Order: sequence, then structure tokens, then C-alpha cells
Amino acid sequence: MDRFDIKILEALQRDGRLTSQELAEEVGLSSSQCARRRALLEKSGVIEGYHARLNQSALGLDLIVFIQIALDTHSPDASKRLLSLLNSMPEVSEAYSMTGSTDYHVKLVVPDLKGLSNIINNKLLPQEGVSHLKSSIVLDRLKESGHLSLNHLKSDNKKAPPQ
Repeated sequence: MDRFDIKILEALQRDGRLTSQELAEEVGLSSSQCARRRALLEKSGVIEGYHARLNQSALGLDLIVFIQIALDTHSPDASKRLLSLLNSMPEVSEAYSMTGSTDYHVKLVVPDLKGLSNIINNKLLPQEGVSHLKSSIVLDRLKESGHLSLNHLKSDNKKAPPQ
């Protein structure tokens, strides 16, 4: 991965709909070179896909909640059941297995407190193996980018990941 690949990735993170010509103008390569490089970045898995970013508020999804979940037992079955439940819930936008006192952190996006209450009381708490949970409601979103910093790839002293 060279500086042109990094420029392509940065540009596509800002606007994934750029044409090869627009990308070429921004990066300083020919359109065909940009198209070839983009295809290689996609094939290698560096670019996983392209998505539309939707406006949560415009869709009536006004509540963002982070939930910490602790299991009462750490058996593979309990973890699999919880993972299966989380994967079946469209309200779950992110979920992480954690170290420390909490086993999982889950990000939910729901319309309102009633929707949150339904998920907590009818889906999560009744789940076999869930010991307890703690929810935190987001008051203000201070930053959300979805962009990954590529600064570590720009340094001459660092090795870029293979393609």
C-alpha cells in the first residue's frame, strides 16, 4: 500500500460515491489507475463495502443507548445464545465482547423509552444466562465519523499492511 492507495481510501471514506474520474482528480492519478487500485483494495478486503448513511432522527430513531451486559455463567452456550439474540435484533447497531467487569457492551438505536423498555424487559433480561445489565442513554452525540485514521500508514517508519 502506497501513498496513492492511502489517498484513495481517505477520499472514499469521505464520499464512497466518487467516480473513478473524480477520484483521479482528487488523488492525482489517471482514471484507469484509480479504478484498478480501487478494485485491488476491494479484492484484498481493505474496502469491505459501500453504504448509505441514514439520518436517525429523520427516521424517528431518537434514542441511542449503551448497555453493559454481565453473564452469570461464562459457558460457551450462554455466550452463543446471547450472540444469537443480539444478531437477531435490528435495534442493535454494535456489540462487543469486553474484558473487565462487564462481559458485553451493546449499542442500541431505538425510537423512544418505550422501545428501550421493551428490549430490556422482554428480550435482554429474560435471556438465559444474563446476570444483570446497566443502560446509559446518550444525551448528545459529540462526534461520530465512522472514518478510520490512516495516519499510521503515512509514516516512513511504519510498514503498511500487505495487499
